[in-house]
Amino acid sequence: MTKGISVLDPLKDARWEEFLERDPRASVFHSRGWLDALKRTYGYQPLVLTTTGRGPLANGLAVCQVKSWRSSGLVSLPFSDHCEPLFEQPGELSAVLEFMADEMRLTRSGSVELRPRFTMPAGLSESASYYLQTLNLARPEEEIFSSFHHSCIRRAIRRAEREGVSYEAGTSDRLLSSFYEMLRLTRRRYGVPPQPLAWFRNLIACLGDGVTIHVASKNGRPIASILTLSFKKTMVYKYGGSDATHHRFGGMPFLFWRAIQDARANGIEEMDLGRADLDQPGLVTFKDHLGATRTMLTYYTCPARRKAAAHDGAISRAARQVVSYLPDAALDLTGRLLYRHLG
Repeated sequence: MTKGISVLDPLKDARWEEFLERDPRASVFHSRGWLDALKRTYGYQPLVLTTTGRGPLANGLAVCQVKSWRSSGLVSLPFSDHCEPLFEQPGELSAVLEFMADEMRLTRSGSVELRPRFTMPAGLSESASYYLQTLNLARPEEEIFSSFHHSCIRRAIRRAEREGVSYEAGTSDRLLSSFYEMLRLTRRRYGVPPQPLAWFRNLIACLGDGVTIHVASKNGRPIASILTLSFKKTMVYKYGGSDATHHRFGGMPFLFWRAIQDARANGIEEMDLGRADLDQPGLVTFKDHLGATRTMLTYYTCPARRKAAAHDGAISRAARQVVSYLPDAALDLTGRLLYRHLG
């Protein structure tokens, strides 16, 4: 314990899981399973900073150190849409942030990035903004269905049912293979590599029943798939993909509807549809058509992050063109090499 701040290993200290059960703001991204999967896949060592010394935890900030070819720093948390600093008193969070800033200056360890859902941390600069869309599942099923867009969602679901689109859910190797095939097709369309297959295997191993793969098939062939995470009374839509040649069958709206029905049967009251870039109108609109509520999600850094130069966008577009034409094996290898440096 230094300057009133303790640093603990959430994978070994049982107090962390006990604390998460008590705090209503805790999400799957705080959970031991998510942190363990990050460590197994990318080598990130998770830490929790707290003002608690001994006894039950009263607060905590989960972080991982991410090292890339350009910089290194502490991120709360890598590959997590959001990770709320779990503090009741603003002064306690400020003390933790001051401690981290001092450590950065002493070790020259780079930057700190926070991805809160509710808190506006003092002393940090805004670095990026996104939309976060959520769906209230505590309502009657008929009310949820009626809130869907008539033609884009409800009509698509009915067409999928008429066309005999089938639905499966689980975590078997067969379903994982189907999901990854759909993910790769979609990521290729956008010119970016898929996350490593090992990441999804580790999520299943570490989160257990907290992971579900949902697959829609037509005539026995997968046409769309999503992966969801569950924690307490919230289900998070985290990853998805589809075969564009079969979009006319309504596989993706059908999948979301079946996932919602399963979630409600298991006592889930909220569906977190995840973050979306402000310049992703197609994704944002799709989630809006599901009847979701849209809020702003802001990330914060210290020191302030530089704004992208104009030529960065041109380089990214050129890279996406190259990636989209890579064979499957090369595309997957690119993902395995790239993602550990992104966080």
